[in-house]
Amino acid sequence: MATPHISAQAGDFAKTVFMPGDPLRAKFIAENFLDDVRLVTQVRGMLGYTGTYHGVPVSVMGSGMGMPSIGIYSYELFTQYGVENIIRIGSAGSYTERAKIFDLVLATAAYSESSFAKTQSGWEGDTILPSDALNDRLRASAKRLQKPLLEGVIHSSDVFYREDKTPYWKALRDEKGCLAVEMESFALFHNAKVTGKQAACLVTISDSFVSEEVTTAEQRQNSFTDMMEVALGSVLEG
Repeated sequence: MATPHISAQAGDFAKTVFMPGDPLRAKFIAENFLDDVRLVTQVRGMLGYTGTYHGVPVSVMGSGMGMPSIGIYSYELFTQYGVENIIRIGSAGSYTERAKIFDLVLATAAYSESSFAKTQSGWEGDTILPSDALNDRLRASAKRLQKPLLEGVIHSSDVFYREDKTPYWKALRDEKGCLAVEMESFALFHNAKVTGKQAACLVTISDSFVSEEVTTAEQRQNSFTDMMEVALGSVLEG
């Protein structure tokens, strides 16, 4: 039952899938946190694995960068592979001094200027909510592991490099309440909405608009272990 973008067969994915943007982060998680791991897809180098975490079947797969990419993979997982829950585990840029490098941020909503939802289904809103149930499990996991969480709205942007050099992000922070920016959650939450499934997003702050702190590519691939542990631990809650 392969799709044009995923070579896995029926039953290869667990009901819960964790999606980092970077497929090498998916590989790192599979090799360092999961038992009985097997590679189930590698089309275009977008690695996907299934194994167990403390006996619970889970999958982890890269999403690529941006809403079109995660939009394709999450929609196919939800509609073709019987996946019920997708939790994005990624990186984000901070819009506020409250969110510092390596802090964990749980998205309570995704705001975007993107046309993704309107084009996909005709939905014209600009803010989409994640699953309350998944967020509660992530909160419970963070509490059990004693890992502090910041919570707030995430800005999902279609554009990484802007010609506009004005501090546009200040309005997003002050008027929309956005704590940080990434590029995927709005599309993921929308796909969960239209398919009747569940989605959430937990990110690690990797850089900042209000300080000069920044993480390296290697750190983003291998060092966001607090986020990985909290996310994976959510399957043990409830």
